[in-house]
Amino acid sequence: MHTALSALGFFARRFVQALLVMLAILVIAFAVRTSLGDPIREFTGQAVSESERADLRKELGLDRAWPVQFADYLGSAARGDLGMSFIYKKSTVDVVLAKFPASFELVLGASLIVLLFCVPAGVYCAVRRDNFGARLLLGLSVLGISVPVFLTGIILITVFSVWLGWLPAFGRGETVALGPWTTGLLTRDGLAHLLLPALTLSSIMLPLFVRLVRSAMLGELDHDYVRTAWAKGASPFRVWIVHALRNALLPLVALGGLQVGTLVAYTLLTETVFQWPGMGFLFLEAVTRSDIPLITTYLVLVGLLFVVVNTLVDLASLALDPRVSLEGAR
Repeated sequence: MHTALSALGFFARRFVQALLVMLAILVIAFAVRTSLGDPIREFTGQAVSESERADLRKELGLDRAWPVQFADYLGSAARGDLGMSFIYKKSTVDVVLAKFPASFELVLGASLIVLLFCVPAGVYCAVRRDNFGARLLLGLSVLGISVPVFLTGIILITVFSVWLGWLPAFGRGETVALGPWTTGLLTRDGLAHLLLPALTLSSIMLPLFVRLVRSAMLGELDHDYVRTAWAKGASPFRVWIVHALRNALLPLVALGGLQVGTLVAYTLLTETVFQWPGMGFLFLEAVTRSDIPLITTYLVLVGLLFVVVNTLVDLASLALDPRVSLEGAR
């Protein structure tokens, strides 16, 4: 009973925190919208007279006090209405969501690459800490952290697209529609186009997580339960993977979820280098063409994505270790 009440309190706190964070994001978006210029002038162009602009401003409620405008903005946001795009002449939410599948698949591909390589590399560097291969991997991880993501993308394009001609350098490739969702994961051409951008984006997190897994494993290997497992004659696989790695990965779950937000942020550079038609590329286009509603909608939806991911990470941590998660939430 006590555990159930604690879990309920945990969920309630996380829900209230998510609402407060979204409120702060909406405040920032509203401030950006009101400070980047006159939306009426951007929307109507130069051919419309000042009197017509004044009438339109009054019709849209832009002549009212900012607290009233902010209340209207919150009400519209609650209904899923964040304005009309100056460029595309339609709902900004629809425009951004149309680009979401491309960005999602790019982040998913990068995350899978990080997961597939960081765990075995980190474990190897921990259990063979004095081996030349482990030292080489750690050295390469330092190099990987130091190289900017756009330079990594340019190097990969030069090697695998220009010199070798193995992989395409630009665009998303062939996609198929699954209802409102368009995906390139179900076509060979789409997967080929995804590989280089995903490798580039993963280069941000992969070196860091190799070192984090190694550090966590080294800490677990020094615990008494590991020595007890060795004394009982357990196999190296059981000691390293079943015992040490399982416990080492628990604190990395939360950190991994937070780093998903970092990957989303770096899609701006990756999508620009590879001309990937995702939300980051759309945001840069909106900035270049001064589409203020589209800029603020991107900020709100990316902020919402951060909140959702962090909430899911909290729930995953709770599922993996209820005692630690509930005690830490007090």
